[in-house]
Amino acid sequence: MPDTISPEQHRSQITALNREIYMLNVRLNDMERSRIPDSRDPFRNPTEYHESQAEYTDVLPQLTYPGYTVPLDPEQEERKRLKRIYAVGGGCMLAHFVLSDYIISALYVMITAILRSVNPDAGTEAIRKYISASSIFAGLTMIVYLLANVGFARLGMRLTNKKHTELFRTRNFTPAKAAQYTLIGIFLLLTTALISAAINDLFSKYGYNTNVLDLDGVAVSNTGKAVMLIYTVIIAPVTEEYFFRGMLLHCFSKANQRFAVFFSAFFFGLAHANIPQFLLAFTLGIFLAHITLLHGSIVPSIIVHICVNSTSTIFSEFNFKGSALLVANEILLILAILGGIMLLIFRSDNKIPATTPAQTRRGLSLALATPLVTLTLILQMLYLFSLIFQSPLLNIFKNFL
Repeated sequence: MPDTISPEQHRSQITALNREIYMLNVRLNDMERSRIPDSRDPFRNPTEYHESQAEYTDVLPQLTYPGYTVPLDPEQEERKRLKRIYAVGGGCMLAHFVLSDYIISALYVMITAILRSVNPDAGTEAIRKYISASSIFAGLTMIVYLLANVGFARLGMRLTNKKHTELFRTRNFTPAKAAQYTLIGIFLLLTTALISAAINDLFSKYGYNTNVLDLDGVAVSNTGKAVMLIYTVIIAPVTEEYFFRGMLLHCFSKANQRFAVFFSAFFFGLAHANIPQFLLAFTLGIFLAHITLLHGSIVPSIIVHICVNSTSTIFSEFNFKGSALLVANEILLILAILGGIMLLIFRSDNKIPATTPAQTRRGLSLALATPLVTLTLILQMLYLFSLIFQSPLLNIFKNFL
């Protein structure tokens, strides 16, 4: 039989074990105090995509100090620097919202005046119909929004020290994932279209129309249709992703990726200025922001955006009838069902980043405390409501823009 342990020996072993635990705690504390915080993960959030995260040292230089811990509530200097970055995003969004429409309106008036001088016998209404029906208005819109998307995106990235070349360094992206994401985009397109139709039916009972985008008589010429096709299928997806998932997502994700995903998507929806496109853009924008962070690049979101716009264009421009319409709807339904399944698979493996208490205090509340962000949000929401309800504010917006 083994020798029995006396009480004194038992107490001695416990004392030695406690001493060893104490020394281990001391070593761990020393290591923690000497550890330099990760500038891409200052809030120690394991759910975020740290490879897609910008360094936080320009907001909080103390992260270079060994053992520094980010406080729960941001101090004055950190708040100031973070609000400046949010202001860049909000300011670029505001400038894009105001100047793009203003420039289009100004150029429209100028072109109208030129055409009237060339053909003084033509009435103003006839000239306006000609501009809208031809490729002039479509080309004008394409050029202005291309310059606005790219120009303000580059400005925002320059002000926040973001290199645009970083937006195209894609990781872990395969053709199989491209197909999966495209099917998810089609599923979101069909789902939001059905929801939009239901909402419009509800509003129509009270004399309102949520689909305020009137394209009747716009770009009906062959050249005009070609220009609109190029803009819708290529120019808009590429440049909008550059602006919204490139610059805007970067600005708002500085301290909180989850907040940035939803907030940038909300602005993306408001930018379309009508309920049907808002629902699609907001829902799709969440997914596009998620895969942008996941792959560290806007390339996947550009591909999905192009495919969604192409699908929408095909079903809106081609007048399917009879059996052709039935087949087209069946194909769309099958693709949407597959997309729903792909979305469930994607969501089971990839979650939108969670947020820590410290990040919560640096997200929505701090962004809304930034005047340029709040002003932009209010103006765009008022503009959308004015279009739907045809309130007197609409005339103010039209005169201002």
